[in-house]
Order: sequence, then structure tokens, then C-alpha cells
Amino acid sequence: MGLSAALLSPVVPARSRWQLLLPLLLLPVLGLGSRSGAAWLPSFVSAYAGDTLWTMMMYVSLLFVWPRLSLSQAAGWALAISFAVELSQMYRAPWIDAVREHRLGALFLGRGFLESDLVCYSVGALLAAGLDGLLAWRRTEE
Repeated sequence: MGLSAALLSPVVPARSRWQLLLPLLLLPVLGLGSRSGAAWLPSFVSAYAGDTLWTMMMYVSLLFVWPRLSLSQAAGWALAISFAVELSQMYRAPWIDAVREHRLGALFLGRGFLESDLVCYSVGALLAAGLDGLLAWRRTEE
């Protein structure tokens, strides 16, 4: 099967949860590292990589739970969840703002709405689906 057919195929062979474990652990580390304010990172990377990686982590998390999701299902759900979390940041109430003030709450719910985050989430979903499709293609070629 060619690469384009593998990317467009609605059926993807089940992914191994063992293979998903490394990216599931690595993506949050990379995302937090991109936000650490490391002076050696370009400002563009520290501004946008965390949100892109967050959606990629959501994509991998969905596959970990449901390893037979198609590329479009996984990307669509990861993007929908990311957009929902971002849009929820426009809701302001003392109780949810208190949750967002805690580090863990901020990691899951964010702090404030930014339109640029929606672009980052879209890029993250496309990158994750593209890499997943490439790996699916490699699995079928072996």
C-alpha cells in the first residue's frame, strides 16, 4: 500500500499500547520543557510548541485508550477536545478561575483564551495524524 493510501485509509491496524507509551510520556515532558523559559529555545518555539504538543498528547492519549481509531477519528477528537478546552477559557467564574490558578488545573484547562492556540491545536492534530499515518504505512510495508 502506498503512503497516500495509508494516510487516507479509514482502517488503521491497531496500534500497540507499548509503542504508544513512549510518546505518551515524552510529549508532556517536551511540552513543559518548551514552556520552561529556556533561553536557548527560539521565542517562536516557546510561544507555540506547548499547545501543539498538547494536542499531539491528546491524540496519543485517545489512541492509548482506543487503539483502533482511524487517523481522522483520532485527529478529530483530539482537535475537538483541544478546541473545547480553549473555548472554555472564555468562561469566567470564581470557582473555575480558582482551579485554573493551580498548576495542574492550568495544565488541563489553560488560563486564558488565545486565538493563536486554535492554530497550534490544528497543527498538532495534523502533525500527529501525519506521523501516525507514516508509522501505519511503515507497519504495512514490513
